[in-house]
Amino acid sequence: MAGARSEIYGRLESARRIWCVGAIHADLNRLAVLHDALAGRLRRGDRLVYLGNMIGHGAEAIGTIDELLAFRRHVLCIAGMEPWDIVFLRGAQEEMWMKLGQLQFAPNPREVLHWMIGQGVGATLRAYGIEPDSGFGHIRDGAVAITRWTSRVMQAVHDHPGHDDLLSGLRRYAFSTGEGLLFVNAGLDAGRPLTEQRDAFWWGGPGRFDDDAPYGDFRLIIRGFDRNRGGVIMGQHRVTIDGGCGFGGTLAAACFQPDGDLDDWIEV
Repeated sequence: MAGARSEIYGRLESARRIWCVGAIHADLNRLAVLHDALAGRLRRGDRLVYLGNMIGHGAEAIGTIDELLAFRRHVLCIAGMEPWDIVFLRGAQEEMWMKLGQLQFAPNPREVLHWMIGQGVGATLRAYGIEPDSGFGHIRDGAVAITRWTSRVMQAVHDHPGHDDLLSGLRRYAFSTGEGLLFVNAGLDAGRPLTEQRDAFWWGGPGRFDDDAPYGDFRLIIRGFDRNRGGVIMGQHRVTIDGGCGFGGTLAAACFQPDGDLDDWIEV
């Protein structure tokens, strides 16, 4: 990515249309089917945003990231497409995975690891060949032992080409220039500006996202994950495209015109 571009957010410029993909939760089969359908619909001038929670809960984290990387290469073959026209957002699953690598610094590492495993990280650990419960023995032996365990976890990711780059290059949010579409993982705190959202993007802010209230000058806010699993919601100012993928539901991709009008839809 060009040096002038932000490592915090994705800026989608000169977009004719913007495709966004909801939470995947390591459901490789649905992602592959969706990509097959999407490949035939992408046009020159389109942009692509993955709305976070790409891993977690499902058993195919490695295959999912490999599929994301392969499709990214395919999209970059479209005339005029640049690397920054494809944005991967950080979701709660990716945030927990990053924090897992810092477990040795947690004041209560046993409780943190137990909570993370229950929230979906356990499946990702198993996908990379790490038994989740093995961490508790290292916790018992102290910070140095925890560091050895987390280093082993991170090495397992490093052993798969491209996985480090994708997981370390996630953006907090993305927006389109011009009409103003905002893309987030799980929500936001409507009482704070974008620069002060912190982790509200992936944990959700106060209030109900589906209250459909506008935010700032943005015409439309699109999120990819609803922890309450309320299904797809198309409001005037807020859209949720979480079909429940990873929990027995569907994987959805929505295509928006720059003015926020829905142009196309894929659900598998």
